[in-house]
Amino acid sequence: MKEFFKVTDLEQVLAYASDFPRVGTEEILLEKAAGRVLAENIVSNVDLPDFVRATMDGYAVKASSTFGSTEGNPGYLSIKGAVEMGESPLFSIAPGEAANIATGGMLPHGADSVVMIEHTEAIDDATIEVYKSVAPGQNVLEKGEDVRQGETILACGRKLRSQETGLLAALGKEAISVYRRPVIAVISTGDEIVPVNEIPGPGQIRDINTYTLANLVRAAGGVPLPLGIVRDNFNDLLETCTKALAQSDMMLISGGSSVGTRDFTIEVLAALPDAGILVHGISISPGKPTILARSRNQALWGLPGHVVSAMVVFEIVVRPFIEHIAGLSAQHKKVVKPSAMLSRNLSSAQGRIDYVRVRLVEKEGVLWAEPILGKSGLIRTMVQADGLIEININSEGLDKGTEVEVLLL
Repeated sequence: MKEFFKVTDLEQVLAYASDFPRVGTEEILLEKAAGRVLAENIVSNVDLPDFVRATMDGYAVKASSTFGSTEGNPGYLSIKGAVEMGESPLFSIAPGEAANIATGGMLPHGADSVVMIEHTEAIDDATIEVYKSVAPGQNVLEKGEDVRQGETILACGRKLRSQETGLLAALGKEAISVYRRPVIAVISTGDEIVPVNEIPGPGQIRDINTYTLANLVRAAGGVPLPLGIVRDNFNDLLETCTKALAQSDMMLISGGSSVGTRDFTIEVLAALPDAGILVHGISISPGKPTILARSRNQALWGLPGHVVSAMVVFEIVVRPFIEHIAGLSAQHKKVVKPSAMLSRNLSSAQGRIDYVRVRLVEKEGVLWAEPILGKSGLIRTMVQADGLIEININSEGLDKGTEVEVLLL
């Protein structure tokens, strides 16, 4: 007879993530870098901007030449010339002089600010009136004001967004080193599971978990490797898991993680090369019977077969492991948890962390979290949910009106 699992605290389970190595790196073109995790520190080899430039259309001036200028008492400046875009001015600005300049233009020597064109009026081709004074540095970007040469501007382990790729482009980076996307094998188990293109017979269900887990893997920065449905047969599952080890960086098996007589997952995981069972049971609900094993340097997961449980376990436990091996550093993980008011009382059992599905509803300017109650095999409850709220392991529940944090799904 199989032993019942002994639950492990969630914090201890998450601590295992650091035991697994990160995946390798690769060099990619900058145009493909959005969403990837940087595998090197980026140190700027230039100042940005590398010249003093205008941020407004107007006139480059020495600020002191405009002091005291008002609409009732305008200042008068002589036009020294015009700054051509993309060129270095061949003249300088003295007190009482100005140069026509467009946004992005390089300030002539002697100028330290720009008067907006809206605050001037041309009297003739050689003279302008200035109706508003400017301070030194106003309406200009100083050399190195954005980035200083020698400054570390992006740290290894940061996920790149469009703004980071723009900064890299400004530095002339055509290609960068990133962590490769980890390949995550996804296996569904159970005699009752049939492909989505088949009509289920009595006692059968379509394979939901392959699709939900594969897309959760993509969202976490991995590349899913679906390996299909495996029947409740030790040898078949062992063969598929052996194949998965050779082709992936992590394995997810849904179904077969409990203590039923036909649940072979833990036996198969233990039979893999250099394998060890790290966890069989986590103090959370749903998802208590989750398995975490290790074979060589790979994390192997036995997830519950019920779709809600599998998805909740993925969000709470598996995602941090994928993000870790994908190179994402802890300080750069973005977890969005808006606050909301709980719309009803919720009870809970001590000794476990409960994750409750909720929808977010705004009423009269207040954001409310409305629990969506239902069994862990009901996929529609996840469709209706905007996120999850947590009931602490030492709590017997939450009262209506309690402020809660919502982990967005």
